[in-house]
Amino acid sequence: MKAAAQRLIPIRVLLPPRCLLLDVAGPLEVLRRANIEQSAVRFEVRCMAVRPQLTSSIGLELGALDPLPETLSEDTTLVVSGAVDAIDFSDAVIDTATMRADEARIVDWLRSTVGPQHRLITICSGALLAARAGLLDGHACTTHFACCAELAELAPLARVVENRLHVEDGQRWSSAGVTAGIDLMLHLVERHTSAACAQAVARQLVIYLRRAGGDPQLSAWLEGRNHVHPAVHHAQDAIAADPAADWTLARLARIANTSTRHLSRLFNEHAGMSLSDYLNRLRVGIARELLAGTRLDMEHVAERSGFASTRQLRRAWRRLYDEPPHAVRPKALH
Repeated sequence: MKAAAQRLIPIRVLLPPRCLLLDVAGPLEVLRRANIEQSAVRFEVRCMAVRPQLTSSIGLELGALDPLPETLSEDTTLVVSGAVDAIDFSDAVIDTATMRADEARIVDWLRSTVGPQHRLITICSGALLAARAGLLDGHACTTHFACCAELAELAPLARVVENRLHVEDGQRWSSAGVTAGIDLMLHLVERHTSAACAQAVARQLVIYLRRAGGDPQLSAWLEGRNHVHPAVHHAQDAIAADPAADWTLARLARIANTSTRHLSRLFNEHAGMSLSDYLNRLRVGIARELLAGTRLDMEHVAERSGFASTRQLRRAWRRLYDEPPHAVRPKALH
């Protein structure tokens, strides 16, 4: 039987002068790993810039860069990296006038080349270049927290969303600072491959997956993680490491180094749900995985996923799904 043809996803990465290296290396490492984890889709990546060589944020020289093309195919995803104000660890002399001229060339190219049909992904302060080109007008977007005010000034017709790791609005995707670009690229990988592939990539890179709260296909493990509050993440990390444990508000408050009342308020504000709702969603997620992949009866599924009884499991399940628990079990496992 002939193998199915591999589907190519063309990715073009635009590097501005003084590009922030992690904005490039982090997301592209996600794509490289995704190409290893599965074979149905291949992310075909090329990096380009105004000049064939540039100096990155840490002084590392990046060479053999493609020139900016005259056109982009309609299926191209364009990624625009962020940049820094000054370069460290290097004796390279930066010509400010040349740098500004190169940025202006990038803005002109973006304005003339990128259309509404192209998926545009901005990483960190890369959103500022897209805003100068008018490409974020009419869209929700985000950027590094230190750049949000500037982004709002550059794109008054856009809706700048603060305190979010990434935002997807049609063909305009944007991420917050630095490592948030990794989270956004995991989102891209899941969109084109599968949740299992994205999770495998995340495991290999030893990172947590965090996703936008509006995605209807959101995994229970990823919901409520699209925020930047450290205390809430500390509590969520602890729960995610052992969802079936006997978690109490007091215990989690100690982990988060805050009061129980304050943690409850922070959870609702930043995770968009109560702490008990978050815990139940994770436990139902475990139960769903057990029902889909094992022959365990409901009593053992409830026990392993942290519920005190099957009744408690079914009650939590009904809040999330219309179908009953037995409906997710493959016929071969009935």
